[in-house]
Amino acid sequence: MGVGRRFMKEIKNIILLFLTATTFVGGYAFLRYAYKVTDSTPFTQEIVLIVLGTVATVLITALLLNKQTAVEVQKEQNIKFLELKRKTYEELINRIEEIILAERITHEDIVRFQFITHRLAISSSPPVLEEYHYFLEALNMATRDRSISGEDPRRLLESLANLTIKIRADLIGEADTVADYTQEQIKRLILQNSDESMELSEGR
Repeated sequence: MGVGRRFMKEIKNIILLFLTATTFVGGYAFLRYAYKVTDSTPFTQEIVLIVLGTVATVLITALLLNKQTAVEVQKEQNIKFLELKRKTYEELINRIEEIILAERITHEDIVRFQFITHRLAISSSPPVLEEYHYFLEALNMATRDRSISGEDPRRLLESLANLTIKIRADLIGEADTVADYTQEQIKRLILQNSDESMELSEGR
C-alpha cells in the first residue's frame, strides 16, 4: 500500500513538472514572438520585457518556496520522530528504575516491557535494538525468581549503562561529533559515571 502511494506521488510530481516545463517553454516562445512583433514599437517591447521578467521571477520564487516547504516538512517530521524516540527511551529507563527500587518484577511489569519492546522496534536504531537484546538477557537472568537482590541491581545498571551509550548516540550522536567527542570518549564517561553512582549506593 505504501509503495503504491509513493509511486502515485512520483507520477503526480512528474506530471506537474512536465506541465510546468510546458507552460514555461510555451510562455517564453509566445513572449519572444510578441517581442519580435512589437519590434517597431519600443514602448510595447518594454512591457513585454517586464512581463517576461515578472513571469521568470514568479516561477523562481515558486520553486524556492516549494523547496523550502519540503525542507520544513521534513524537518518537522524529523523532530516528531525524535520526540517519539525520546519518550520511548524515557519510559524504558523509568520502568527499569521502578523495578530496581521495588526489588521485584511483577506480571504487569513484564507486559509493559513487552509493549516497550514493540515501541523500540518501531523507532530505535539497530545498535539500540541489539544492545536492548543484551539488556533483556540480563533482566531475564536477574529476575528468574521474580526478585531483584544481591548483585542483580549492579548487573542491571551495568547493562543499562551500555544501553544508554547506544541511546545517546541515536538521539544526539551528531551533536557529540560537533563537540569533538568520539564515541569511545562518550562511552568511557558514561561507564565511569555509572560506576561512581553504584559505588555511592554501596557505600551507604
